[in-house]
Amino acid sequence: MRLLIAVPVLLLLVLFALSNKQVVQLGLWPTDISIDAPVSVAVLVASGVFFVVGALMTWGGTLALRTRARRAEMAVTQLQAQLRTMKTRPAPAPAPIMPARTALPPMSTTSSTTPSLAAPRV
Repeated sequence: MRLLIAVPVLLLLVLFALSNKQVVQLGLWPTDISIDAPVSVAVLVASGVFFVVGALMTWGGTLALRTRARRAEMAVTQLQAQLRTMKTRPAPAPAPIMPARTALPPMSTTSSTTPSLAAPRV
């Protein structure tokens, strides 16, 4: 798959270099340094430099994402280990069921002083 992309791109680069043989003078502005180079070499070197700069910027932008993914992967590994230990451990015995405690004292049926909640008969 990579070869299908790389071969045409390399062919285009070679054709570009062969068709642009004119010599240009490249100078560094604040100094008197100047280099005579073919146009194709100057363009390809500049393109390569900017490609590397762009790749470094992209790589720097994804550092936070890769760090987050690495932490998440470590958390998953830790949770899987905990799950394995929990599956191998025997289940605890169920606790005995205690009767529920009521907040009100039981009502006595012999006391006549307590009001009746039943509706009066007519």
